[in-house]
Amino acid sequence: MKTGDNIKSKNASWSFRGEVFKNFDKHIQKSVPMYQECRSLFLFLSDFFIQENSKIYDLGSSTGTFLNMISNRHDLKKKKIKCIGIDSVEEMVKYSKRNNSKNQNILFKNYNILKQSFKNSCIISSFYTIQFISPSKRQFLINKIYKDLNWGGAFFMVEKVRGPDARFQDILNQFYIDYKISKGYSANEIISKSRSLKSVLEPFSSKGNLDMLKRSGFKDITTVFKYGNFEGFLAIK
Repeated sequence: MKTGDNIKSKNASWSFRGEVFKNFDKHIQKSVPMYQECRSLFLFLSDFFIQENSKIYDLGSSTGTFLNMISNRHDLKKKKIKCIGIDSVEEMVKYSKRNNSKNQNILFKNYNILKQSFKNSCIISSFYTIQFISPSKRQFLINKIYKDLNWGGAFFMVEKVRGPDARFQDILNQFYIDYKISKGYSANEIISKSRSLKSVLEPFSSKGNLDMLKRSGFKDITTVFKYGNFEGFLAIK
């Protein structure tokens, strides 16, 4: 099935593997509302949480663009900060390594984030990644993020979210369909993408995400970005 931007997938089997990395940035910027603006917002927010002699983790780092932006904004070498991108897709990691081969302050790892330690981290970011983690394992990951963050550190989490009830969910679904049509995706591409994400993408509601963050130990949490069925959370330890 063609899901748009030269990306193909099968029913209930969406994957970022293979040659998806070639069109990933184009696809996500086109299919996710205000993707660039949201990422720029969190780049600005990073100014408040930089700590010397610490680490910054990006979970589901894909092509490594956000860590590149972090590196360009902050003097990582002087402040002795290491940026680490974690992604389970080998092709994405290889691509990121090639693009950042001259930057020794950024490391990309092909690893399962559920098994990764995040100790001594001042910032942990996750852009549209937690929604692909099995709901049964999600709380475990968020608990570990809270535990490993330095005091005063921040967790940046951006997710697709479900509506609080059936009516709102219907409205948000229709909004997103109309949005994709406005971006030039055909009806077949939109349906194919939706079919491919079955059992793969499992969004929580805003309340579900907030409750999960609170259960882990976060008390200082706020929404800093909201557009339709996409939401960005800032949680501070």
